[in-house]
Amino acid sequence: MSANRRWWVPPDDEDCVSEKLLRKTRESPLVPIGLGGCLVVAAYRIYRLRSRGSTKMSIHLIHTRVAAQACAVGAIMLGAVYTMYSDYVKRMAQDAGEK
Repeated sequence: MSANRRWWVPPDDEDCVSEKLLRKTRESPLVPIGLGGCLVVAAYRIYRLRSRGSTKMSIHLIHTRVAAQACAVGAIMLGAVYTMYSDYVKRMAQDAGEK
């Protein structure tokens, strides 16, 4: 029985992970911003873990999760507002200019 040493190589018609990530980033740049915000908040809260004082660990982790989710939801909301602006406001301005 021979070992298949190229089992991990994706087929030619599929993108590798880095190409897919770059393509998705070009399509919607707020996704990596939200992800980065989540990572920054989580890293900061983990750094501040030792100085939490008398706060219980579970409360500290809940606050960390809420702050990280707020970054992600904020990025989604910015994307929605931008899409709404580009779809409706710019289109109305173009329609008014044509008349």
